Amino acid sequence: MKILLSGSSGLIGSSLLPFFRAGEHHVTRLVRRPAHSEAREIAWDPAEGKLDPVALESHDAVVHLSGANLGEGRWTAARKALLVESRMKSTRLLAQTLASLTHPPRVMVSASAIGFYGNRGDETLTEESASGSGFLADLCRDWEAACQPAAAKGIRVVHLRTGMVLSPAGGALGKMLTPFKMGVGGVIGSGQQFMSWIALDELLAVILFALTHDVLRGPVNATAPNLVTNREFTKTLGRVLGRPTIFPMPAFAARLAFGEMADELLLSSGRVLPAKLQAAGYKFQFPDLEPALRHVLGK
Repeated sequence: MKILLSGSSGLIGSSLLPFFRAGEHHVTRLVRRPAHSEAREIAWDPAEGKLDPVALESHDAVVHLSGANLGEGRWTAARKALLVESRMKSTRLLAQTLASLTHPPRVMVSASAIGFYGNRGDETLTEESASGSGFLADLCRDWEAACQPAAAKGIRVVHLRTGMVLSPAGGALGKMLTPFKMGVGGVIGSGQQFMSWIALDELLAVILFALTHDVLRGPVNATAPNLVTNREFTKTLGRVLGRPTIFPMPAFAARLAFGEMADELLLSSGRVLPAKLQAAGYKFQFPDLEPALRHVLGK
């Protein structure tokens, strides 16, 4: 395939680029700096609404991953505005430009997150479940809606609602590793909140599956089928690392340290199942947490 990729410098995109190239797909990157044509790059500026539609013609597929890191820094008013604008402006610009093409792509896989569902306790959540409440739920709802121009053009749009991505290179697991390796990791809050996760290598395979299986459209949960509570996650990570996990972080301490982000990312419970992926025949390589952690951590 000839694939257009945004967000190629992020945790997922930087792994997706060599993954696609290893499969002999031709990848063109959208970059926010002067482009190097010999490196298959196209410059764009979402903040200024600049993207050359001619350069986008005749791609088979688009994977859109752009957006500021949700877990980086406290959610001040300015930070929340950046989280919203970095997603909305880039997604609207890309979707509108794709809709204007003479030869648009067949499919667009656009990032979203399980934050769409909000804090739902032990309720089982599938793609048919309603949106929740809170900053992340509002953000994900608007983020997905911004793809509408592409869908109206007839492009098959997949909103990939991704859970916690397991990788030592970044994300939540990357931040956990240092305290856990030092033996000072532990349960957060009550420990009863459900954590919906997916191994990074699994996510790459899911993205390729979404690109190549026409039955998938609209929201698709990118989470492993065998979910765990925070307490189970903590014990499993400690066992894989060979370290004790006896230093809990009470909910009040998490809120002091992380502010609003604690409630929506650390203390929130989401039991999110990959119903559409399984119905489409996707076979998980890492359905269980301990083998997934051992794989990504080389243990």
